[in-house]
Amino acid sequence: MNRRTVIKNLALIIGGATLLPSCFQEHGKASMAFKKINVSADQERFVADVAETIIPKTDTPGAKDLSLHLFVLKMVDDCFSKKDQDAFMAGLDKLSKEAEKRYDKPFGQCSQQQRESLLTELDQKQMAYQKAQNAHGKNLKKELPADDMLAFYGITKGETIFGYTNSKYFMTKQIVYELIPGRYNPNFPVKNLKAGIKHG
Repeated sequence: MNRRTVIKNLALIIGGATLLPSCFQEHGKASMAFKKINVSADQERFVADVAETIIPKTDTPGAKDLSLHLFVLKMVDDCFSKKDQDAFMAGLDKLSKEAEKRYDKPFGQCSQQQRESLLTELDQKQMAYQKAQNAHGKNLKKELPADDMLAFYGITKGETIFGYTNSKYFMTKQIVYELIPGRYNPNFPVKNLKAGIKHG
C-alpha cells in the first residue's frame, strides 16, 4: 500500500477512533487494530508521548491533538518491511526502558526538558549516522541504523513530521493550498507591469 492511500484512509480511521469512548477500549490493547505489528496500549501511549515531544502543543495543536501517533503506527504497519517493523518495535521498547532507567519514571511522566534531552541525544546520533551514510553514498531510505533506538526514533520523527505537514489542520490553517495557482486576471492594469512592452 502506498503512502497516499494510507493518508487518505487514515483520516477516516482516526476520525472514528477519536469518537470512541475510552471505556470501549479493551484493557492493554491499542486503540487501533494493526495487521503486522502487535502494539499494546502502553506502547501506543509511548509513541504518542514521543510524537508530542517532537511536535508539542503550543498555541497550535500538538501531535496528540492530531493523533499523529496513530499515523506513525499505521505507516509502519502498512508501508515498512518486516525487518524495519521489527527494528521499530525493538527500538520502541529499548527507548522506553532507557527513559525509565535514566529518570526512574516512564517517558510520559518525564518533564518536557527531560524528554527533549533524551530525544536530542538520539537526534545528534542520527545526524552523525546520516552524515556517515551520505559520505559512503548509501540510500538512507532503505537502510536503517543498526541501533534499534535510532531506527525507532528516525521512523517516528520522519513520519510524525510527514503526517503533520499532510494533515488537514496544516493544509487549511498553516498554509493556503491553491488548487490552481497563478490564476488568470484579465483586468490587471498594464501600467502595473514591471516589464515594459515594446511595440515593433
